[in-house]
Amino acid sequence: MNFILPVSAYLHIPFCRRRCYYCDFPISVLGDKTDTNTSGSVAEYVEFLCEEIKVTPNFGLPLKTVFFGGGTPSLLPARYLDKILATLDQYFGICSDAEISLEMDPGTFSLQQLSDYKQLGVNRFSLGIQSFDDKLLEKAGRFHRYRDIEQSIDFINQVKVKNFSLDLISGLPYQTLENWHFSLLKTIAIQPSHISCYDLVLEPVTAFGKQYKPGKFPLPDDDNTSTMYKTAQKILTEVGYGHYEISNYAKQDYQCLHNLVYWQNKPYYGLGMGAASYTNNQRFTRPRTRKDYYQWVKSLKQEGYSLPGDYLEKIDILLETLMLGLRLQQGVDWQQLFTFFGEETIKLIYKTLLPYHQTGLVIFQYINSNFTTQINHKNWQNISRVMLSDPDGFLLSNTILADLFDKLESTI
Repeated sequence: MNFILPVSAYLHIPFCRRRCYYCDFPISVLGDKTDTNTSGSVAEYVEFLCEEIKVTPNFGLPLKTVFFGGGTPSLLPARYLDKILATLDQYFGICSDAEISLEMDPGTFSLQQLSDYKQLGVNRFSLGIQSFDDKLLEKAGRFHRYRDIEQSIDFINQVKVKNFSLDLISGLPYQTLENWHFSLLKTIAIQPSHISCYDLVLEPVTAFGKQYKPGKFPLPDDDNTSTMYKTAQKILTEVGYGHYEISNYAKQDYQCLHNLVYWQNKPYYGLGMGAASYTNNQRFTRPRTRKDYYQWVKSLKQEGYSLPGDYLEKIDILLETLMLGLRLQQGVDWQQLFTFFGEETIKLIYKTLLPYHQTGLVIFQYINSNFTTQINHKNWQNISRVMLSDPDGFLLSNTILADLFDKLESTI
């Protein structure tokens, strides 16, 4: 339901030391020894990214969230980050209290670099730990090791970074419940403000996707990955992290505001190689190689800004709203769905979700707390929000959504 103006921007920094074995993101591999301070490739990319910013039409509202993702944005020298932020501020405007996030990998930044980033206005850092086990990191093709994690956390503490997130991955090859538990305990001992726990996804084009089969050794089986998910949910919520999204936990007031824009299906700008944007009810993904991206930016300057592709149909907006919103603990605003999509659609959604509600996987929150939940055909009128239960509903979210999408696509 894209009826508001975008106030968020994602910027893609594609450079990595090496490609992790599970990664299918649009990246440019620099190797382990390239000096990014003198790299012509890095300087050239920043120039093209700034050119895209300059020619991108905006809706006149200053940015409330800015997110530098990748790739490995912490490979970017501070002077280049300064240039990008200055260009953004000049052409879009950045609110004085904007959340500005930057993804980092251990072993890719110095104490001075982190201090410089903070001085430039970055106020949220996301550190890609993935695991505290060196053997698992090696098998996943990660650049860093445990000693790099320790050093990175030391830098964060020295610079007094208040808002930082740690990323973990479950379901890695040869990963056991014991070392997953160990990583969780190490994480909460560090006391980040935010924690992301992602389950490994085997993309066909990746090294892992070509080498392994889901649920087959050396990958953990479905029972073990489910146990890993429930273990994370139990341990993290017990020590005060709110499970606000299917893969994300935060201390109070430390939810990632930028990512909430995605999950609430609000519009946002996407800038840089391979970046996706969602503006004017239109999604568009930029070219995924530097060569093609540079040519595309040149064409914008020569021919004027226009995005190919069709505007999203109402059914597409509905499906995306449900798919993204049901990832959140607070779920989806039912009354807003009713206002935008109408009675017949809401009745169909209710009918499809009712069996999952009866088994406790889907929760209906009612407008009137005294309203009886006895099943009847008019219940849909009294619902205020719909959400998945935690953890069981979240674990079966793909099954629930597949059923819901099948019913909606075949009927509407």
